[in-house]
Amino acid sequence: MNPPSVLRICVSKAKNVDWNGNQVATGIFKLPVEGKVRVGRLNLNGDEQADLTVHGGPDKAVYAYPVEQYEYWKKELPKRNLEWGSFGENLTTSGFDEKSICIGDKFKIGTARFVVTQPRMPCFKLGIRLADPSLVKRFYKSGKWGYYLAVIEEGEIETGDQIVRDGGDGNGITLADVAQCFNNTSIDPELLLRVLNSNLANQMKGQLEYQILRSRG
Repeated sequence: MNPPSVLRICVSKAKNVDWNGNQVATGIFKLPVEGKVRVGRLNLNGDEQADLTVHGGPDKAVYAYPVEQYEYWKKELPKRNLEWGSFGENLTTSGFDEKSICIGDKFKIGTARFVVTQPRMPCFKLGIRLADPSLVKRFYKSGKWGYYLAVIEEGEIETGDQIVRDGGDGNGITLADVAQCFNNTSIDPELLLRVLNSNLANQMKGQLEYQILRSRG
């Protein structure tokens, strides 16, 4: 079995696109880049997020998506040509998925170090990227959300770099656990409490708390 690695690196600057007669700013149309890419605290060199109220920032500097999930989506979307990067990810990765990555996991890639902060909450711009508004809800329900990384140490990465697990916080809260808390109304209260007490990024913690309050009326 090959070690976990980066299969593709994609970046893009934000741009305006026409959507339902309106101009929408988005950076989701990522394109592959070759060679070494500089990793900064807030993003990869050449990358940009359009709406910093919901995208980007220290907790969401780099978005990664497991290549293992592409087979699922190719079956779900048989008419789509889903190339790596289609979900707006910066890194298409192999060797990990939402059930094997935990909040707080640390990774060394190239000369940079990262920490997993949260899964990705899909927004309407995913529907723009794949020209299918219904996909946002399907992506949400699938729980195959990918993961955001904060940058612990700046450095350089390139396609083919191994992803080396480099410690964690020991809480054992997987990305799948977090998605279940959003998707499953009968989630185990003990798991829900563990997720809320974990190192999950504060913004997503707030979203989950809001959802819980709303569900309780």
